[in-house]
Amino acid sequence: MNAVARPPVGSYAVDTGTGRVGVVMGHEGPYVQLRPLGGGREWDCAPDALRAATPAERLRAATAYANARSRGEVP
Repeated sequence: MNAVARPPVGSYAVDTGTGRVGVVMGHEGPYVQLRPLGGGREWDCAPDALRAATPAERLRAATAYANARSRGEVP
């Protein structure tokens, strides 16, 4: 995604620098703020290092969160 086409709040995106999938929480200065699926600490991502998450990536991230929660690794 480029700086002109900022992803809408609530959409799912992939930080290509880290490979993490997150929910777009907002835009602060030149950065897009992402939060992991299931909650957690937000992180900033440059818009040029961001792309829309595929349905498979969204499902993989949601499954990883559900598995971690069932093991008691997240509150």
